[in-house]
Amino acid sequence: MYDVTIIGGGLAGLVSSIVLRQAGKKVIVIEKKTYPFHRVCGEYISNETRPFLEAIGLDFQKLQVKEITQFCFTSPSGKELKTPLDLGGFGISRYEIDFELYKLASTLGVEFLLGKNVEDCVFQNEHFETKISDNQIVKSKYALASWGKRTKLDATLKRDFFQKRSPHIGVKYHIKTDFPKDLIALHNFKDGYCGISAIEEDKYCLCYLTTRENLRKHGTIPAMEKEILWQNPHLKKIFLESTFLYEKPEVINEISFAPKTSIENHILMVGDTAGLITPLCGNGMAMAIHGAKLAAEVLIENFDNRRNVESKYQDIWQRNFAQRLWIGRNVQRLFGGIWLSEIALMTLKLIKPLFRFIIKKTHGEVF
Repeated sequence: MYDVTIIGGGLAGLVSSIVLRQAGKKVIVIEKKTYPFHRVCGEYISNETRPFLEAIGLDFQKLQVKEITQFCFTSPSGKELKTPLDLGGFGISRYEIDFELYKLASTLGVEFLLGKNVEDCVFQNEHFETKISDNQIVKSKYALASWGKRTKLDATLKRDFFQKRSPHIGVKYHIKTDFPKDLIALHNFKDGYCGISAIEEDKYCLCYLTTRENLRKHGTIPAMEKEILWQNPHLKKIFLESTFLYEKPEVINEISFAPKTSIENHILMVGDTAGLITPLCGNGMAMAIHGAKLAAEVLIENFDNRRNVESKYQDIWQRNFAQRLWIGRNVQRLFGGIWLSEIALMTLKLIKPLFRFIIKKTHGEVF
């Protein structure tokens, strides 16, 4: 019998496992892949997370993160809007940071089941039974869900957002190119936007969100990129002048930004499982880390009282993230169509304090 089973070993799952283990809890993480591996992600993390990550033992000097202090935003026609980032952030690939957190968690005594698919997580008689594909059952008092944006477990739990198809797909590359290392840029195009920022080893993360309809219309990802993304001159330059390091991109389908619940059938949801901020606002990794810390602390402080755990976690999650997600969803609506994107950028250029306000509201405070 474990104290906590964590389903999914991404940022939120790993961070919560470390905090729980440092408090003496017996923790197991179940992850369907084996480390290290790539994920579709923008790979920029706000500096609000940095003191906490250093406190739990992450070595930033070893990771060779890239310090990011400037932000550039472009419309589909290529018009630019630049601003300093008040708080700033750093670039690091999920391949590297997840692997480092995994090694740190393992050193602390967190147990891992890797390469295993979870079929179900059932709450009965005041404990959870997590069923794995090889007929193994893991028992624990609590369960944390950190399985990411969308899995069949969402269907098993009959979560509302899963019942509605999402039009969005995400695509990610690692590239080598000529681009400022202290800058994160977000380039708009028809029905989507693409971010680029530096990560370790003189590489860059190039990650974009678009629609299934764009892909369906053009048949293949390269054809869609040439016909749609290249209409933005900044993106055309990046695609023509960069060295692409993957044989093929990482892709994820049906990304949903619909509101989600923070608890389902007594399972605490963390990271993207609890709610996904639009990539336009670029702060999902920081939210996953902060949410994992909060969930772990609520569990530690109220471990013997499940009702307190659930009520306090719901409350603290709403207070910290609900407004940020709402702002993100509404800001995204301004940048779907070509003309609307152009008008929105020109408006923000004329009212720069509004632009800074939006950036601030989609980022949290240092924790």
